[in-house]
This record gives sequence, structure tokens and C-alpha cells, in this order.
Amino acid sequence: MRSTEYITTEELAERIRYDARTIRERLKDSVLLEGVHYIRPFGGRKILYLWEPIERDMFEHSGHHSLAIPMANGGRMNG
Repeated sequence: MRSTEYITTEELAERIRYDARTIRERLKDSVLLEGVHYIRPFGGRKILYLWEPIERDMFEHSGHHSLAIPMANGGRMNG
């Protein structure tokens, strides 16, 4: 079983080269979604980001797969 890497807003900002304030005010809840990209442990106010889903989604939406063919079911066929 692979362990999930939890990171703070500041650590995320460092990794993706965004200002922590931008993450809090513009990305959280529009691009970064609770339960997918971040959690609030134990129902508290603190936010921990899940690095793997963020990295995966950044890669998928970066245009790196521009040669992939979109499919009707939402997937992509790579040639």
C-alpha cells in the first residue's frame, strides 16, 4: 500500500511556484477541490493538500497529451 503525501499550502506553493495567497484565494475550491486535492483532517480548519492528485491533474491539463485523441467516454487514446 502506497502512502499519500500530505503537504501544507506553503509547501504546495513552493512546488508549483505559485504564491500561497493565490492558492488560498484563487485555486482552492475552483481548481483544487476538497476531497480530491485537499482535506481538512479531523474536521478542523487546517488544510492539507494531496500531492499525487494535484501533480496528476497538472500533468493531464498541461497539454502534454496534445497528441492523445479524446474519446466519448472522457478518456484519451494515446498513439
